[in-house]
Amino acid sequence: MTIMRTDWTRAEIAEIYNSPILDLIYRAATVHRQHHDPQEVQVCTLLSVKTGGCPEDCAYCPQAARYHTAVKVHKLMEVDEVLTAAQRAKDTGSTRFCMGAAWREVRDNRDFDKVLEMVQGVNEMGLEVCCTLGMLTESQAQKLKDAGLYAYNHNLDTSEEFYGDIISTRTYDDRLDTLGHARKAGISVCSGGIIGMGESDQDRIGMLHTLATLPQHPESVPVNALVPVEGTPLEDQPRVSVWEMIRMIATARIIMPKAMVRLSAGRVRMNAEEQALCFLAGANSIFAGDKLLTTPNPNEDADQQLFQTLNIRPRKAFKNQDQPAVVFEQIPL
Repeated sequence: MTIMRTDWTRAEIAEIYNSPILDLIYRAATVHRQHHDPQEVQVCTLLSVKTGGCPEDCAYCPQAARYHTAVKVHKLMEVDEVLTAAQRAKDTGSTRFCMGAAWREVRDNRDFDKVLEMVQGVNEMGLEVCCTLGMLTESQAQKLKDAGLYAYNHNLDTSEEFYGDIISTRTYDDRLDTLGHARKAGISVCSGGIIGMGESDQDRIGMLHTLATLPQHPESVPVNALVPVEGTPLEDQPRVSVWEMIRMIATARIIMPKAMVRLSAGRVRMNAEEQALCFLAGANSIFAGDKLLTTPNPNEDADQQLFQTLNIRPRKAFKNQDQPAVVFEQIPL
């Protein structure tokens, strides 16, 4: 079995990342089979529970209020609407339900109380429940945990060196602090990044190095290809090739062997053969449904056909970790 390491050097990761592509795929596939069932893929659904109007300036994001995009601002959804969507996701095969809100940070107010209700309700459906809500304090992370939150997503996006070219409204350390707060509360960590924003290979390696040298590897590592959106500063960025995605996925698989590596945004531009190569290279998680927050995603019929062709089955919920117990009983449902 591959040894779990959190002391990787950038040079070691660069050597893996830059190895001949077929050798890299073979090595990653071997590591993958040591730690995961290659016929299982985690199927997740992502719902935007509060859309647009974000005060941040992430250059890739159509939800930033300062950019003129086609995204329409919507206030926080009602709890029953979200629970209906979660049940629909479960009925169509998802085992993880992720809720995203276009906030810079969580505030202790009625909206956060509503989110806690959503978390509790989705947990009680037997789904792994994940949130991505911006920055968290320690106490907010604990409240989410007590409501039954399974995972918290907070992507690093890119390397620390390139980060300032993409975002100025929060720091890299802010992101790392939020990951630390989630981890301290006992919440599973989901953190990855985006490629295709104009970064170098060294920046990609740097982001992977940061993730792989955290005190504990993230349980989930999303690898996103930029989906350029008209009206954002990155609207004219060229498409990322499948080989670039494979290098990221395979390297992440080798250096973080137990993590779920998610083939995330950009999958809509991939054909079945390209997605199969990503699964071979170690990806074992996807988002299902025709939209990822505000960007397009393959439809459910296409994914079902892909799974049948590749003889892949959805991974069961809570396979490697117990379902969180709800202890925040004062939340009324």
